[in-house]
Amino acid sequence: MSKLELLEQKNKQAMLGGGQDRIEKQHAAGKMTARERLLYLLDEESFVEVDRFVTHDCHDFGMEKKKVLGDGVVTGYGAIHGRKVCVFAQDFTAYGGSLGMAFAKKICKIMDMAAKIGVPVIGLNDSGGARIQEGVISLAGYADIFLKNVLSSGVIPQISVVMGPCAGGAVYSPAMTDFIIMVKKTSHMFITGPEVIKSVTHEEVNKEDLGGADAHASKSGVAHFAAEDEKHALTIVREILSYSPSDNTQKAPVVKTNDPWDREDEELNTLVPENSRKAYDIKDVIHKVIDDGKFLEVHENYAQNLVVGFARFNGQAVGIVANQPNWLAGCLDTEASKKGARFVRYCDAFNIPLITFVDVPGFLPGIKQEENGIIFHGAKLLYAFCEATVPKITIITRKAYGGAYDVMSSKHIRGDVNYAYPTAEIAVMGPQGAVNIVSRKEIAQAENPEEKKQELVDHYCEKFANPYKAAELGFIDEVIYPAQTRKRIVQALEMLKSKVDLNPKKKHGNIPL
Repeated sequence: MSKLELLEQKNKQAMLGGGQDRIEKQHAAGKMTARERLLYLLDEESFVEVDRFVTHDCHDFGMEKKKVLGDGVVTGYGAIHGRKVCVFAQDFTAYGGSLGMAFAKKICKIMDMAAKIGVPVIGLNDSGGARIQEGVISLAGYADIFLKNVLSSGVIPQISVVMGPCAGGAVYSPAMTDFIIMVKKTSHMFITGPEVIKSVTHEEVNKEDLGGADAHASKSGVAHFAAEDEKHALTIVREILSYSPSDNTQKAPVVKTNDPWDREDEELNTLVPENSRKAYDIKDVIHKVIDDGKFLEVHENYAQNLVVGFARFNGQAVGIVANQPNWLAGCLDTEASKKGARFVRYCDAFNIPLITFVDVPGFLPGIKQEENGIIFHGAKLLYAFCEATVPKITIITRKAYGGAYDVMSSKHIRGDVNYAYPTAEIAVMGPQGAVNIVSRKEIAQAENPEEKKQELVDHYCEKFANPYKAAELGFIDEVIYPAQTRKRIVQALEMLKSKVDLNPKKKHGNIPL
């Protein structure tokens, strides 16, 4: 056999992973192979594989006779939207995708390359966990990857797609990346599986309820997206990266749009109800002002009282944070605060301007909220907005009460441009609550308490339940016509292009965790 023939033979062998039989089982389970996933994810003919012929060095339990070229993970680089990315895809057909030292070294090598050249790294996870035959060596391999995740955090975007099992220590690498995408029905994440839970706590639960995509996307918040199938999951990756720069030294990407920058929408003038107790959908406002109504919502089914996601204004990628009056009246609670803080910090790390829509009656009251730590969870969102140095534009559409007004990117925490609709109410609390506290005795002593109370409420509304007092003090830069929201945001973004805002020199802050 010639050397060229040997190379061809080895290439064919590597392409089969764990073998044709196991590839067919993977397909029968409704799953693509590692290489098929990468080819679907990346731009056509852009994938270049690295370390195709790597094998393990384990000699226990007969492993010396079970060597698969590539060792159960496919690594390399390619392009998405013409921009370079580094990738790895765990191959369930080889050793069940289990991680050993050679496997881990391949991943660490491609992550190092991503950090060196300043490009995103995308991991496709489909693994049975640590390779038991390698013992503590496989645990060391996980730790090596964890360290790379931490050192790359905030330097390059890191995206994890869970496309099969991901359990035990394996979950912590995705948990430290920027976004986790899970596939419904076929992917699962948990520290301990149903069998272990049953033996220890006697609780019975199935894999789907414990760690399925829907559970993590709506209850735990571990997953940012729950995809319908594998192709949908990989499409989401491409969408996320279309809004993100390749690394933290670059600006958020700009794309051409035919949507007029100064487009006005008269429906916005009546979309937000003047009655502060009447609900409306803040997404209706968002869709009307962004480019072509295209909004990539993140954490859509988790903490729905806060909406976060990516959009564009005049081609400029932005991150949007918005209270949702349709859910818990838009109150901030523990989950919404964590969700918002995480998203704000991602945008700030990667130079993506922040647009904040405010309609918040305050922090959600209740014993459960206090027990769950609303104080320090709420402080996370406050910390994130205070720390952010990217352009920050805020629009108060209606209520902005109490400490929540301060938290939601107010002028006082370095909001750059702060607008308000004529329907905005900026005060310590709502009129009814305020009057009940400050005028309790006066109301009780009145001949007609109800009439007196209404008189005081009307006075409070005239004085505080409008944006003009805040505008007089310079806390609001302009009270705008809602129809002109898009135009005002685009103007502000253009003005802030050269913004420079620095934090004090320090090793790092101590965000309330």
